[in-house]
Amino acid sequence: MALVVTQPDRRRGRGSGLLPTPVKAAAVELGLPVTDQVDDVLAAGAELGVVVAYGRLVRPHVLDALPMVNLHFSLLPRWRGAAPVERAILAGDSETGVCLMGLEVGLDTGPVYRRATVRIGDEETADELRRRLVELGTGLLVDALATGLGEGEPQAGEPTYAAKLDAEELCLDWSRPADELERIVRVGRAWTTFRGRRLKVLRACGHHVTGAGLIAPTGEGVLELVEVQPEGRGSMAAAEWARGVRWQQGDRMGS
Repeated sequence: MALVVTQPDRRRGRGSGLLPTPVKAAAVELGLPVTDQVDDVLAAGAELGVVVAYGRLVRPHVLDALPMVNLHFSLLPRWRGAAPVERAILAGDSETGVCLMGLEVGLDTGPVYRRATVRIGDEETADELRRRLVELGTGLLVDALATGLGEGEPQAGEPTYAAKLDAEELCLDWSRPADELERIVRVGRAWTTFRGRRLKVLRACGHHVTGAGLIAPTGEGVLELVEVQPEGRGSMAAAEWARGVRWQQGDRMGS
């Protein structure tokens, strides 16, 4: 029997009612049974569990009863943990990948059954990279289910850990080099302040300047802001925003 386990329904947005996760909505549409209790798999009669970005630990008694594999979006043992895609971009990694691994009690420590490597584009965002990795990982998983997992390889090398990002890490420190700030913007949810008001930076470029956006000085080089979102407003071209606030030469972000 197939069973889908996902997070409980939650309120999304001010004043809204409980809404299902996208996983639950898709499962219901396909007529698959859904639960938010992982222990329900114990009575499902399944042969294998597949875990993708579940966001919760699976307890040992469940793993003892049902073997599970996990799609992890890094080249293990580099970037074990919650935010491997974001950490790879922030670190300036030139490549990453996806691993189909056995799920263990330890944090992303299991044997690797399949892996594939991709190059990270110079301007690629975390969302864009994650979509590529999902597509690639789906292929690995389908192949493994069709042909068998085979023998897993133990992870080799020095582990690094991808802790979940907090809001302060996404605040742009304008004393840092432009290429570092650009990587933070590519991760998503980057923000700064200008004249005491918060400004989200949605797109920016630090490795080449086109002149079409807003040029902001940094600790090393300049960052060209392309798209921003002021408090209480929608996204807009950074150049349009700069005209509205009457940006002048000598103005600095983070004020």
